[in-house]
Amino acid sequence: MTQRQIEITSPTFIDAWKLPADQDIHQLFDQQQPLALEIGCGTGDFIVQRAAQQPDTNFLAIDIYNKGCYKSCRRIDKTDLANIRVMRMEARYLLSRFGRADMLSAIYINCPDPWPKKRHRDRRLVNTTFLTQMLYYLQPGGDLYFVTDVADYAEQVAELIPALPGYQNQLDTPFTLELEGYPLSKYMRRFLSQNLPVHFQHLKRREDFILPKEQLPVTEKGFRNRHNLDTPCHII
Repeated sequence: MTQRQIEITSPTFIDAWKLPADQDIHQLFDQQQPLALEIGCGTGDFIVQRAAQQPDTNFLAIDIYNKGCYKSCRRIDKTDLANIRVMRMEARYLLSRFGRADMLSAIYINCPDPWPKKRHRDRRLVNTTFLTQMLYYLQPGGDLYFVTDVADYAEQVAELIPALPGYQNQLDTPFTLELEGYPLSKYMRRFLSQNLPVHFQHLKRREDFILPKEQLPVTEKGFRNRHNLDTPCHII
């Protein structure tokens, strides 16, 4: 059953469905500077910290949930940060609609739905197709961060990287339980306070790697939005 949507009137919020399909995301910000993407902004805790750390970068924070976007905007609006915009949109659809080659300086994927049941593993966002697509949208030398509290998800992603020559691991190990300087969201802090590990991965797109557009994998429809990639996601 569809729940009531909360109206979001924040100037930080962008109604993606009112934008033309050829919209240049950079133009949504007051200042033209490198653009980073957070996939799954939750309550906005992480993005507020990161945007404060990096005022010379613009941040687009997206979430499929209306309530998450609402809470993120409320948190952002309590700051004086002008380098964040929020959209309610599924990541794969966003990039298939507005994505351009080399448009992102960084991608942050923090604690996505792990789909813990074995029969649901194919629903996980981060897979070979998704990681390959990100190599097209990341600029040379751009960063990809993947964080999860589920060990087998971290292991699964780490096993994929050697077969993707466009990435270079920035760690001494496939993943780490601490990443200096990386902001911790409320969700991460809660896990750590219970002595439960959080797994961090940090990759870069190799400077010399090129993924021609004709080799870009076909966008997979997210499990929650498989009905149609051409209509808004109504999940709240």
